Amino acid sequence: MRRKLAAGNWKMNGLSAQLAEVEALCAAHPTPGVDILIAPPATLITPMVVTASAHPLAVAGQDCHAAQNGAHTGDISADMLKDAGASHVILGHSERREDHNESDDDVRVKARAALAAGLKVVICIGETLEEREAANTLDILAGQLAGSLPDVLTGENTVIAYEPIWAIGTGKVPTLGQIGEVHDFIRTKLETRYGEGVARSMRLLYGGSVKPSNASDIFAVSNVDGALVGGASLKAEDFSGIIKALEDAV
Repeated sequence: MRRKLAAGNWKMNGLSAQLAEVEALCAAHPTPGVDILIAPPATLITPMVVTASAHPLAVAGQDCHAAQNGAHTGDISADMLKDAGASHVILGHSERREDHNESDDDVRVKARAALAAGLKVVICIGETLEEREAANTLDILAGQLAGSLPDVLTGENTVIAYEPIWAIGTGKVPTLGQIGEVHDFIRTKLETRYGEGVARSMRLLYGGSVKPSNASDIFAVSNVDGALVGGASLKAEDFSGIIKALEDAV
């Protein structure tokens, strides 16, 4: 049975004062019925780990370099994230793919480095509006899955997040049928490549304008095991509403 996961991506948001939101979230969910993960900016990883030390909330990095160390000014290695207290790392987010020209190959190499360092990976895939309107969504996602995922992984150390790029931060959300079609497709592709055991144990998240008001409907869709949440994860009240909806869907 896959345990549901509510993951929050703070992106380039959050100063130390925002840790009060984490304290409030932990207080609201002292014994959560789902896994909770937050990826703060790198400056808050260790402080957030300390803040949530008495709570099962997990902390993630938002990216990592493929190398263990070296002359890569401004970058952070998987080992550094692990040393800072992170247990996960998000890789291949559309903003990294677009803003930093990251390719599927880049994401795959980073994933290998993260897994080797003992981190769990949340690998993001998603199509643009143009690709959706051209009816190329499944082909695009198949290519991203094939190129971004390492050959060796497990359902315990890997999460796949489907985030249609056109729905991130826009308020636009695919229909429930479109979400279900994609998540069923991803599961089938994983079964073909990794076998039924690994594929059935791997959690698939939906991301893109998830809010407390639409979370329950999304979580009722086939093969949706949780959400990767952006802006709504910055406030304890908003993220708590999504967590509660996910707990109700268990």
